[in-house]
Amino acid sequence: MAETTIVISQCALTHDLQLFEAGDQTEVGEKGLTLSGGQKARLTLARAIYSSAEILLLDDVLAALDVHTAKHIVDNCFSGDLVKGRTVILVTHNVALASPIANYVVSLSIDGRILSRGSLGDAIRLDKSLLVAATTEQEAAEKTEELVDETNTTEDPAKVVDGKLIVAEDVAEGFVSWEACKLFFNGLAGSHRVVFWTVSLGSTLLVCVIFAMSIWWLGQWAAQYEHHSSSSVNNSYYMAVFGLILLVTVIIDPISNIYFLFGSMRASKVIHDALADSILGTTLRWLDITPTSRITTRLTQDISTVDGTLPLVFSWLVQKVFTMLVKLISVIIYTPIFIIPSIALGIVAAWMGKLFGKAQLSVQRELSNSRAPVLGHFEASVAGLVSIRAYGAQEVLRQESMKRIDRYSVSARTTENLNRWIDFRSAVLGGCFLSGLAAVIVYGGGSGALPGASDAGFALAQATGFNFLIMAVVRLLNMFQVNANSLERIDAYIKIEQEPKPTVGGIPPAYWPASGGLRVENLSARYSPDGPKVLNDISFEIKAGERVGIVGRTGSGKSSLTLSLLRCIFTEGTMYYDGIPTHSLNLDALRSNITIIPQVPELLAGSLRQNLDPFDQYEDAILNDALRASGLNSLQNDMEDGKITLDTAVAAGGGNLSVGQRQIMALARAIVRGSKLLILDEATSAIDYKTDSVIQSSLRNELGRDVTLLIVAHRLQTIMDSDKI
Repeated sequence: MAETTIVISQCALTHDLQLFEAGDQTEVGEKGLTLSGGQKARLTLARAIYSSAEILLLDDVLAALDVHTAKHIVDNCFSGDLVKGRTVILVTHNVALASPIANYVVSLSIDGRILSRGSLGDAIRLDKSLLVAATTEQEAAEKTEELVDETNTTEDPAKVVDGKLIVAEDVAEGFVSWEACKLFFNGLAGSHRVVFWTVSLGSTLLVCVIFAMSIWWLGQWAAQYEHHSSSSVNNSYYMAVFGLILLVTVIIDPISNIYFLFGSMRASKVIHDALADSILGTTLRWLDITPTSRITTRLTQDISTVDGTLPLVFSWLVQKVFTMLVKLISVIIYTPIFIIPSIALGIVAAWMGKLFGKAQLSVQRELSNSRAPVLGHFEASVAGLVSIRAYGAQEVLRQESMKRIDRYSVSARTTENLNRWIDFRSAVLGGCFLSGLAAVIVYGGGSGALPGASDAGFALAQATGFNFLIMAVVRLLNMFQVNANSLERIDAYIKIEQEPKPTVGGIPPAYWPASGGLRVENLSARYSPDGPKVLNDISFEIKAGERVGIVGRTGSGKSSLTLSLLRCIFTEGTMYYDGIPTHSLNLDALRSNITIIPQVPELLAGSLRQNLDPFDQYEDAILNDALRASGLNSLQNDMEDGKITLDTAVAAGGGNLSVGQRQIMALARAIVRGSKLLILDEATSAIDYKTDSVIQSSLRNELGRDVTLLIVAHRLQTIMDSDKI
């Protein structure tokens, strides 16, 4: 415990943990979403320091830290007892901070060649750019000491109050709600519900009646030979009527199925669109507390059930119910006594079905909820495979994976056992019913229970499969309930909290925004309605065209301010963008006119052109100009495939690019949009100082004079020429 406390102190995490009410038990969420960029860097550093590894590979851990925090780590962590006797390889752009602790320095060119190596003095003598960088950083650090007040801080991650971010998924009890089923039924029927149900149910019932009539007609045809000679029976007449019955069946049955098929396709589209719109329109807070794996299961497994299994089971259920009713009525007409065993069979089947359905539905809900943790753990393990292997945590992760798989397997096996339970009892019940039916047919015939051979054959044909139909209806009804669990899960996500929807009153004037003027009055912000404030009554005014630097300790709320401007979190107070209160604007209008480059830019799989201009709105000349303005020339030889062009392939998430390259691409994308308000949230933290200077120069020269620039940065060099800080 003492060593843990020392590591936390040396990695400058003590103050951060004090701000969490749950301390070190606070959940950080998927990919550390509750932490700022600097807190993620210090947490991963603490994990490395705490390990027993003799060689530490630290990839630019100081880039996301302010000067005070970085200096604290260099003085206390890198120079402390915990790294004594261990080899530390530090990749960094900050030569000035690293110089006091570096025993050996290697300077690399942009194409990966070694420019200089040896002691710091030898490296500087061979590579003059190191001297320039070290001098600039030292001056920036000295000015930061004068400009930044370290004591007044408000931490970003105050989002988490009780330490529990990801809440357990609710498991519904009892039968599937009517509201969830209505979602499917309304989707099936569309806007003409009476017409759909009349045609669909009517045609299905008609097919069942016609099929029973075909058997009855064959019996009537055969009965003619009992009372007439073969030559006097009009076979052509009976054959023509029978053929007509078959023809009507062949015509109506496909039409009924096709009509229902189009309804099921409509229901799938309506439900999928409603789910996608709900998830895309939800709040940032809901996305924070909901694992991606849960969303994935709704959009894949549950939607797949709605697309295929659910409408198929419902169609079978309707057909079996109508067939059962037709058979029951047909048999009762000729053998009224048949109603007694039918009622008894129905009561027993209903009782068994209720037991089976209640158990099966509960198990299916647990099965659905246990699938997401398995997928989420697998996804996280694949994403963090390098770290898992580096820290030798394979066994820990394997055990956790087995625990989640075991939970899923128990539910899956229980589901199969329940199916075998109902199958066995259905077979026993069916055998008893058929035995009783045979006794009625044999011993009841002499008393007139069956009026004639043809009618007896018809009744026997209808009654033979009746017991199986009852059990089939019970099974299908339970299957519908089980599959409707997906509807219930989807319906719950359709009803999640939503951001304000666009209104006519929220449409801004056509000229807006004419400039990037920004005024904030008494702004407070929090990440949840009942959470603590991360911004407290701040007010400021920025004129159009001004460059404003936003500095502060790591986690002091700089990113929270940018999220507040975009209305991504809960805010109080008033913000005016070009004279119009932002709370009166539709969110799509506000956000489409503000461009932000976050700490971790996201890129999509595809070409560079598709990432810069996903909607194909701009010419290649404009895209190339944006690439040059963002500092692309400094990276032209930095990729294995050679020169970067608009046709260069980009992997999902920018996996084939370095962090610095992804930030340059995001900057180019922002320049293409041409917003009047541009926010750079540590956009150059992973870029060397030379490239940073090129970018800053491009921003000064390429942006219009009425474009307001908000620069969140730890490097004072990045904001030294700002109009305000």
